[in-house]
Amino acid sequence: MSEKDQPFIEHLIELRDRLLKTLLVVIAIFACMAPFANEIYDFVAEPLQARLTEGAGMIATEVTSPFLTPFKTTFVLAFFIAIPFVLYQFWAFIAPGLYKHEKRLIGPLMFSSVVLFYAGMAFAYFVVFPLIFEFFISSAHADIKVMPDIRSYLDLALKLFFAFGFAFEIPIATIVLIWSGAVTAKELAKKRPYVIVACFAIGMLLTPPDIISQTLLAVPMWLLFEIGVFFGRWIKQRGKDEEEVEAQ
Repeated sequence: MSEKDQPFIEHLIELRDRLLKTLLVVIAIFACMAPFANEIYDFVAEPLQARLTEGAGMIATEVTSPFLTPFKTTFVLAFFIAIPFVLYQFWAFIAPGLYKHEKRLIGPLMFSSVVLFYAGMAFAYFVVFPLIFEFFISSAHADIKVMPDIRSYLDLALKLFFAFGFAFEIPIATIVLIWSGAVTAKELAKKRPYVIVACFAIGMLLTPPDIISQTLLAVPMWLLFEIGVFFGRWIKQRGKDEEEVEAQ
């Protein structure tokens, strides 16, 4: 093996070790929460269950669903809880290749990413879920008793959690694009009409086919884009930073 290949192999080994650490942390969190899997699912399903008519409830159309669905919910929640550790492992992996002034920027960005992801999930649970489930159930015919399948509900809930969690990362993505020199804040501001159209298109693709959930995703995405552009005006591009460091 050549000397050039050794650093690459070392990076792969380090990446493997960090992925294993991440997996072990997720499994450990899951093991701690597994005894409460049913209670955790009840909490996730509460926005829908609270709006079902009296005498109605959720059903399971598959034999294994009552057992597997709560555990799937718990495992995904364990991953959500472990996100700070996941991002730390990512930061620790790329940190050796960054300048000192870049490390000072990456730290706050990582912290902000965690906070915004959790904020997106909270927004989905406390704002979006009540509104869309109230709309869906109230629009049902009077002779129809709404009794959702537990697995289908979980799939929808996870889709919305991920959609809003990642949508709230838009300010971070905007700032990184500006910092990397791929685009300037002024150029992004000029593309605002296209961004608004893209936000509603993404909202249409990632949410149920109703105008409420689509708007509740699209409007925050647009506002978060504007926040990213605003703060991006104060960020120096990476190339300029490196020139200043070299000049010193």
